[in-house]
Amino acid sequence: MGRRRGVELYRAPFPLYALRVDPKTGLLIAAGGGGAAKTGIKNGVHFLQLEQINGCLSASLLHSHDTETRATMNLALAGDILAAGQDARCQLLRFQVHQQKSNKAEKSSSKEQGPRQRKGAAPAEKKPAAEAHREGVELKVKNLEAVQTDFSTEPLQKVVRFNHDNTLLATGGTDGHVRVWKVPSLEKVLDFKAHEGEIGDLALGPDGKLVTVGWDLKASVWQKGQLVTQLHWQENGPTSSSSTPYRYQACRFGQVPDQPGGLRLFTVQIPHKRLRQPPPCYLTAWDSSSYLPLRTRSCGHEVISCLSVSESGTFLGLGTVTGSVAIYIAFSLQRLYYVKEAHGIVVTDVAFLPEKGCGPELLGPHETALFSVAVDSRCQLHLLPSRRSVPVWLLLLMCVGLIIVTILLLQSAFPGFL
Repeated sequence: MGRRRGVELYRAPFPLYALRVDPKTGLLIAAGGGGAAKTGIKNGVHFLQLEQINGCLSASLLHSHDTETRATMNLALAGDILAAGQDARCQLLRFQVHQQKSNKAEKSSSKEQGPRQRKGAAPAEKKPAAEAHREGVELKVKNLEAVQTDFSTEPLQKVVRFNHDNTLLATGGTDGHVRVWKVPSLEKVLDFKAHEGEIGDLALGPDGKLVTVGWDLKASVWQKGQLVTQLHWQENGPTSSSSTPYRYQACRFGQVPDQPGGLRLFTVQIPHKRLRQPPPCYLTAWDSSSYLPLRTRSCGHEVISCLSVSESGTFLGLGTVTGSVAIYIAFSLQRLYYVKEAHGIVVTDVAFLPEKGCGPELLGPHETALFSVAVDSRCQLHLLPSRRSVPVWLLLLMCVGLIIVTILLLQSAFPGFL
């Protein structure tokens, strides 16, 4: 078997930091940029159309949204609204996809663009109306409200998440505060100090609880700004006898398959300090009611940079600082897929293809699909082939056959056995 490799779907003209997939439209949304430095590297949000062509999943640029001097470092998606973390602020964007009515003018325009331009989008600066066209598809992006979300001496929004019904979003940054905002007005409804130092990640549960992880080595559960409990992993985990301090790198809620309404919390723990011989990183599944650890497993010695949970809660996706990408099964935390140094540089975000909406049609015969982006400006596709399973009736038939063969062998070896 050859070395497993990811498929390069798209290469952007700037470093990519954030990634989301819209289940309704089948759009892959990738964002990043070079920031405010005058290096000539642009900043933007790219909308890519996913489609099956000759049995292969492909992506083509549908629209490029210019974010001027601000690079988008994190994204959250709620319907047709994007929340983009840009420097110390959160910018809301609304995108709309329409099917154009065909007419002679459009046909003439299509001929002038040529076959190459028909599949892609013109540069954003050439489209003052902030719209792009592809085979009768029209996409418009509109800037909504924006608000400053971090107030440290070097302010930076690190994470943004919508709640379960998309009426609120929570932000965290380098000042250690969690701030909760109404959508889409961005009126602040809650502000509390969650960590000493920056917040690394946060997750919102449907019961109103909020989990945060920070550089102070703590992971905390909050309800309306009040501390409910803290997660205790290292005290009773596999590193309890080790002097190496660990910190929580990422946290995500995921559904429990075959349990309607059931939830699990997943966290990633990494060594707080870089060592010459790095100790392993760990994945942990937590009970979402008691917040006690259910299962912990080592996920290798590469430092984990990002975590994603599939829509059904069946799979976990991981990216590493050395560019590797892996898929784990959530129930047992066993690794199913791994590509070493798929990007060759830090993986900044991973996202699964949704399992509803356009997802099944795009997925084809595979069990799941994971997208990854990195500072190398590339978006890659990682497909997990369907695992072959043996039907129960065949297993029972094989067991009966084995018993019959065993009896016959014993009868031949020991006449009169029966």
